[in-house]
Amino acid sequence: MTLLLVLSFSAMVTTASPPPPSDFTAEAATRFAELALGCVHKEYPNKIAHVLSSDADARPPRELTPAFYGCYDWHSAVHGHWLLARLARTFPEAPFTPRARAALARSLTPANIEVEVRYINGPGRVSFERPYGLAWLLQLAAELREWDDPQAREWAAALKPLEAASAGRIQQWLPKLTRPIRVGEHDQTAFAFGLILDWARLSGEREMEQLLTQRVEAYYGKDRRCPLAYEPGGQDFLSPCIAEADLMRRVLPPARFATWLRDFMPELPANGSGAWLEPAVVSDPSDPKLAHLDGLNLSRAWMLEGIASGLPPADKRLGALRAAAQRHREAGLKAVTGAHYEGGHWLGSFAVYLTTGRGLPPPRKP
Repeated sequence: MTLLLVLSFSAMVTTASPPPPSDFTAEAATRFAELALGCVHKEYPNKIAHVLSSDADARPPRELTPAFYGCYDWHSAVHGHWLLARLARTFPEAPFTPRARAALARSLTPANIEVEVRYINGPGRVSFERPYGLAWLLQLAAELREWDDPQAREWAAALKPLEAASAGRIQQWLPKLTRPIRVGEHDQTAFAFGLILDWARLSGEREMEQLLTQRVEAYYGKDRRCPLAYEPGGQDFLSPCIAEADLMRRVLPPARFATWLRDFMPELPANGSGAWLEPAVVSDPSDPKLAHLDGLNLSRAWMLEGIASGLPPADKRLGALRAAAQRHREAGLKAVTGAHYEGGHWLGSFAVYLTTGRGLPPPRKP
């Protein structure tokens, strides 16, 4: 199949998110909204990945990046804002929505975004939050673009310079990236590329879509027998194997994806059992790195659902994928309590991505 046909097909199947499941109500969403509301403007504790060029750069987070300085680090602040936009858009009448809107309005001002753009364009920051944080920034921009709301359009317009700078940084990087990054944390390319590809399609950014699709096929198209038995690492929050498969279903039509997946993940059973992939167990949720495994359960859940959505309806592996996804969903959501800030500042975003079906194509018509 030609690249053009692949692009045309994939653009059709990933254009918007389906509505959330009927059991995910405004009441159920409240605890996730509260986690983000409690941290998007909470400056400390703070972990900054900050390159200093002089004494003048020794400044507090709220001055360095005035839109995204809370939630412990820049990328968590970005997807905390995405969480608020996602839930306010999904539940416009919920009690938490006015506060979510107020938090977004406080952060997403033209003046704040101007400083953010100057920051990422500063000397020594060419790799700042690349690719994870930049991907989430583009996902925030996509959420605001899709939201049919006057205030959201104002925020989208304010964010546009940072959106353009983030996309430009990715476009400059991709031709120079000779190999994918296959770790289970922030630097992983497969997860970020999925977010960016969804943004490109939702925003009509055809040049980025074509560039990214070409690079994804070059990086991953010939992969075979992913070493799933080696996963997870002790502090992973993303699965290298499962994230790659979730990415590839975005660029391959169902029949071709089914064949690719058979070679890539041959251990995936056809018996409907979810026991082939065990949820991770966190031994100490107060440890910020060990708590990553709660996020792994959440991200595995939505990625397994994504993989299932990319297969033909009669594929015999669907039952096993969905059963494993359900087990990981239950384990992951149970852990999003906010009892420890080490997980509370970011796990809500992963929970909302899962429960609202973000990244999934609309259900196929019978």
